[in-house]
Amino acid sequence: MPYDAAADRYERLDYRRCGRSGLKLPAISLGLWQNFGGGDVFETGRAVLQRAFDRGVTHFDLANNYGPPPGSAEENFGRYMAADFKPYRDELVISTKAGYDMWPGPYGSWGSRKYLVSSLDQSLKRMGLDYVDIFYSHRVDPDTPLEETMGALDQVVRQGKALYVGISSYSPEKTRQAVAILNSLGTPCLIHQPSYSMLNRWIEDGLLSTLEELGIGCIAFSALAQGMLTSKYLNGIPEGSRATRGGPLKQGFLTEDNIARIRELNEVARRRNQSLAQMALLWVLRDPRITSALIGARTVEQLDDSLDALAGPALSAEELSEIDRHAGDGGIDLWRASSSRQ
Repeated sequence: MPYDAAADRYERLDYRRCGRSGLKLPAISLGLWQNFGGGDVFETGRAVLQRAFDRGVTHFDLANNYGPPPGSAEENFGRYMAADFKPYRDELVISTKAGYDMWPGPYGSWGSRKYLVSSLDQSLKRMGLDYVDIFYSHRVDPDTPLEETMGALDQVVRQGKALYVGISSYSPEKTRQAVAILNSLGTPCLIHQPSYSMLNRWIEDGLLSTLEELGIGCIAFSALAQGMLTSKYLNGIPEGSRATRGGPLKQGFLTEDNIARIRELNEVARRRNQSLAQMALLWVLRDPRITSALIGARTVEQLDDSLDALAGPALSAEELSEIDRHAGDGGIDLWRASSSRQ
């Protein structure tokens, strides 16, 4: 059966303006970092994407290396677009990124103009798109001049391959430098995508205030700490969970201290009649400087649980104070090297 999007899809979700731009994003956006690659069940991913759009999620976030294998998430997304979402292209915000290892040799990673422009060309081909809405520099390159990296972002906008550009995991200082360069070129920076959760609060130490001052949106990824801020790990590490598969969620992240804090946070959520994941998302979105929280979803049920967070009551001052006693640096920031480069 051909996909026919729900008629009431825009009545179900709030949309927040992205900095001082003209673009609004849904309060919760869907990322395809996990669960949409070549080794995942295609029809399950299709059902998740359809359900997301039916509930008002208009922003789908990818990167060149999402999979595994790298590139397969974009390839699958291209199939979803062709089968289901082509009539709705103008209602969607589609983003992709480049910065991590993608192909062999000296031009397949980091932040050179050669790599970034070539990568976006490849991404567009995989997804069957004429343009993306947002193209990001995925990480700071310590060896390439920032002027070259930002110049590449300006170039792809002028070529019509991207409508907006953004940066990910840049420190406050690097953000200021990048924004100044982009402004001088006439292509403003739309958005910053940092990791942010109750176990990784680094952006509160200067980045959020910098983005507010500069009028740049903020979309928080890993808001559930790769699933740590769910009920899955309350009693340790279950067999077959993501933490046992040798991916980016390291078993070493699930220390006794972190698990104890997750249990305390879960108690706060339980008293609110919410799942821990729902409370974690509301906590990220409590700050009006956050444009959107980026989630992943393995199933339609997981997606619905996350989106249902928005129906819950706002966190009270007492609840926020209690959360602060347990929420802090859990040593889980995989992107610290990029965001700490000055």
